[in-house]
Amino acid sequence: MDVILVNRDEPAIARTFLKGADIISLMSAPATLRILIILTSFAALVPGANPPEASISNGVIKAGLYLPDAKDGYYRGTRFDWSGVINSLEYAGHNYYGPWFTKSDPAVRDFAYQGSDIAVGIASGSMGPCEEFALPLGFDSAKPGGTFVKIGVGVLRKTDASPYTSYTNYEIVDPGKWKIKTTRDSVEFTQELNDPAGYGYRYRKTIHLSAGKPEMRISHSIVNTGKLPIRSRVYNHNFLVLDHLATGPSYTITTPYDIQSPRPPDARFAVIRGKQLVYVRTLENQDKLTAVLGGFGSSASDYDFRVENRRAGAGLRFQGDHPLQSASLWSIRSVMAVEPFIEIPVDSGKEFTWTYTYTYYTIPK
Repeated sequence: MDVILVNRDEPAIARTFLKGADIISLMSAPATLRILIILTSFAALVPGANPPEASISNGVIKAGLYLPDAKDGYYRGTRFDWSGVINSLEYAGHNYYGPWFTKSDPAVRDFAYQGSDIAVGIASGSMGPCEEFALPLGFDSAKPGGTFVKIGVGVLRKTDASPYTSYTNYEIVDPGKWKIKTTRDSVEFTQELNDPAGYGYRYRKTIHLSAGKPEMRISHSIVNTGKLPIRSRVYNHNFLVLDHLATGPSYTITTPYDIQSPRPPDARFAVIRGKQLVYVRTLENQDKLTAVLGGFGSSASDYDFRVENRRAGAGLRFQGDHPLQSASLWSIRSVMAVEPFIEIPVDSGKEFTWTYTYTYYTIPK
């Protein structure tokens, strides 16, 4: 058994994924240390000892990111966008992002409880405000053995006549061409891709820490360079592991609209009170809480969510500049995730842009 001490002033999580090692326990430690007990195999998610990464800071907040790489990248599944995997973000002594699972298992479809562990499959092993283009391009028209496109991932192989599922690890035929530009306070990712079926695009995503403020902006553009129209839907999973505190009554979610849910939360764990969803019980063991956060209107102003944790004394606000298509909540004992969706329509030769703004802040405990 290896015990590794990691300085929190570095992108700590990025240095814990060692080849042939599985993270079994991530425990809170004094301010400058994390203790990671490492066993067995983590190679299903991390093929190399040092997945490519970047660290950025604006002097107020700092963040660590994993970078796309078809061979050695930290995330190489076919569910989430490969760009912008944020493995840590620190502000005012709080850390907002990092692993929400304790081990990997390629046999797991999504995630699974294995004793005291939370095991994650290849498809779902991402973290932070990661995104998924939930509607693939050309899947329904492709024949088994043919190809389709997942934006932010690449050209994928359709295995058989089964319906599409985000949790299948499809063969990657072509990951496209990735270009990455880094500065002190930003990382810009560009993926260019062309599929013989007629889809093509130039996808650019920039993560930028605003000067002198506890703010992060994630800006996107898609230029349709193919012959076929792009019609997709993107959401941000927003895996929040604020100070690694358990999901429970210290958490409150606030929206600008009165929440009307066709699928409300389990009343044992949370209730809706007007514009808020409030946890009333700590999630433990295999507890899971989900809900639909409906009731929003057609204005982009309703894409505005606040999540606060009174025990941590910290919160965040995330806003979008397009109307919501849907919004939902998913949470287990180790992570809480508000998932806003928007539509992505891009005709041939056209460009579509969208931006998320994240503001981090403290509150009285």
